[in-house]
Amino acid sequence: MNLRLYSPYGISTSMNILSKKIAFVCDALTIHGILHLPATPNPPLVIGSHGLEGTKESAKQTLLADLLPGMGIAFFRFDHRGCGESDGNFQHDTSLDKRAADMVAAVNHVLKLGLTSRKIALFGSSLGGATCIETWSRLKTQGLTPRGAVVCATPVESRTIKNIPLEGNSNRPALPMSFFEENLLFDLTRAAAKLDNLLIFHGSKDEVVPWENGETLYDLAQHPKELIIHENGDHRMSNKNQQEDFTERTAVWLKGCLLLE
Repeated sequence: MNLRLYSPYGISTSMNILSKKIAFVCDALTIHGILHLPATPNPPLVIGSHGLEGTKESAKQTLLADLLPGMGIAFFRFDHRGCGESDGNFQHDTSLDKRAADMVAAVNHVLKLGLTSRKIALFGSSLGGATCIETWSRLKTQGLTPRGAVVCATPVESRTIKNIPLEGNSNRPALPMSFFEENLLFDLTRAAAKLDNLLIFHGSKDEVVPWENGETLYDLAQHPKELIIHENGDHRMSNKNQQEDFTERTAVWLKGCLLLE
């Protein structure tokens, strides 16, 4: 696939992108993903984590899969356990702890392939953003500190989440409140204080994770950091202009974290 990108921020690139299906094992479950590689040798790497009910095919994941390799940055998107093509049962295998374990395993597996450098950054939306925060702390204990992260609509404390999705849908059965009480109670205040080079997006009309979470995360994180509040923006960032703003700012931020010394 050949991609050409133009940007008011001065990004204009064209190169071939190689996409490789990747599978790895975490807690005896096979996790499936796709690694998108630029033609550039030894590129830096971004790992993405999708939201609670998302998959590797979620909109922001596929957008970054097209965008980042054109800049000379590899991107790995994968289905957390119990989601998409990966093994597991959504109700029994979903928790912040398990999702962070998936993401740590994803980082370690891709780095062992020897197709990228060890310069990494993280991306996550909604629960995926919370997963990034927890993963950052775990990677640091392994001696691997991310160069930066981009997160969207991220809850810092689970008790702030509104409109909890109990009803069933085509991907899963209805969920009891006990699922959220037992699996998705968390407070990432201490973990968030360890982050730096953090770009935060949040919509002022987020109907699931109130925008004040973005302010809290910004206040906790270390410099450099930036908070973008999209006026009247919703949880999914459905506004086209806001999607374009996300794309441009994310490209510039990750370029600064991973490509500039």
